[in-house]
Amino acid sequence: MRGDADMADSIRIKTLQVAGGVEVRAVINHPMSIGLPAGAPRKFANAHYIEEVTVALNGKTILQGDWSSGIARNPYLMFKVRGAMPGDKLTLSWKDNKGASDSYETTLS
Repeated sequence: MRGDADMADSIRIKTLQVAGGVEVRAVINHPMSIGLPAGAPRKFANAHYIEEVTVALNGKTILQGDWSSGIARNPYLMFKVRGAMPGDKLTLSWKDNKGASDSYETTLS
């Protein structure tokens, strides 16, 4: 499900088989704004940031994180999944404070 056209296809994932499982590297294209526009002192904008990130393996949640405005723009996420096998389905999804969301599923090879 996608909330904003700007956020469509916001997730890029690369996986690598390592001893005992899979290493996952993901980048989420998102502005992660804290509400302070550059070059405009004392002018505030609405903050725009990812609130929740979820990773599932074959439909079972294996990682869930609550994020805030303290995370940098276009966050990079790297983690290892022990016991993951070729053919397993890995899904990464996020939801932000403005209701936008995105999800990406890949089959491990």
